Order: sequence, then C-alpha cells, then structure tokens
Amino acid sequence: MKFLAKLRPLQIFLLSFFCITTPLFLFPINLFPGIIEINQGKSSVEAPLSLSYFIGLGYDSQDLKELHVTDFYLTLKGKILAIIFLLGFPGILSYASFIYRKKG
Repeated sequence: MKFLAKLRPLQIFLLSFFCITTPLFLFPINLFPGIIEINQGKSSVEAPLSLSYFIGLGYDSQDLKELHVTDFYLTLKGKILAIIFLLGFPGILSYASFIYRKKG
C-alpha cells in the first residue's frame, strides 16, 4: 500500500487503466452484451462479446465466414459496461488515491 501511496492520481489512473485494458483486449473474455448479425442482417443473435474481437483477436475469420456472420457489435448496455470497466474503475481508484494523499 505504501508503494501506491507514493504514486500520483494520474499515475494510478494510467496504471490501473493499463492493467484492466490489457487482459480485456488480449484475451477472449466474453463479458460485454452484444449482437451478432447473421446473413447480412436478416437475423441476429444476442451474445456476450469480448473486446478482443474488435481488434481482430480471439476469433477465426474463416469460422465467421462459414457461419455467415456479417457483423457484431456491442449493445448500449455493453458499451456502458465497457466504459465503466475502462474508465470508471481507474477513475475511482485514482480519486481514492487523491483523497488518501489529501488526508495524509
């Protein structure tokens, strides 16, 4: 805890942002609500998606072609959840470190 107390709030934010973002974008963790469109939008399926899919990791493009998947995207709930994970948690941690530094 003493190590974290020496860091400034911006450093805490950047460190926690990196620590949270790295696994969410590098590993296929299906956590965020999304929609998968099949047959050029003729049908769609709600499914949890990973943020790694949006940078091309975690799926095989040949499998998507065989299943006739044309698009996938996050729902509003999924986008809000992603924002909370990527910006909310680091923001809360950096604010807590700011309060801790201010008190002591």
